[in-house]
Amino acid sequence: MTPDQLKQLVRDIPDFPKPGVMFRDITPLIADPRGLAAIVDQLAEPFLGKIDMVLGIESRGFIIGAPVAYRLGVGLAIARKPGKLPFRTVDEIYELEYGSATLQIHQDGFQGSRRILIVDDLLATGGTARAAGRLAERLGGEVVDYAFVIELNALGGRERLAPINCFSLIQYD
Repeated sequence: MTPDQLKQLVRDIPDFPKPGVMFRDITPLIADPRGLAAIVDQLAEPFLGKIDMVLGIESRGFIIGAPVAYRLGVGLAIARKPGKLPFRTVDEIYELEYGSATLQIHQDGFQGSRRILIVDDLLATGGTARAAGRLAERLGGEVVDYAFVIELNALGGRERLAPINCFSLIQYD
């Protein structure tokens, strides 16, 4: 499927979660068997043989990251909100436009894996993805790339994640 065909399966929800925000809902895209297969294959293909571990960001990054990891033949580590992981964690606090947030990962999340692909559904400002990248680096990983289903170009997330490359399937200006 082309990016335009994938984009047609994304549902726009105005004023969610607050007035003035256009939410890009991927649930119709991942509910469509062809759409789900296309995003998994297209996100994985550039990284075949180049990745040791996928790091999925809560929560839609788990949905996308798990089949991408499977397709790449590697494991999946997860970055979650505080209090969701049962073992010892490493935390990363990061700034949002309306405050701060925290991501956590198990301290043994990579078990010797070095080349990390960070996967999430959407790149907006890049704050959450960068926090996941810092967690990976603190645990000895090298973030090879970031991969997203959707990128909101106007919010500048790609620039905030530089010099690490960002790969995205669907672009919105």
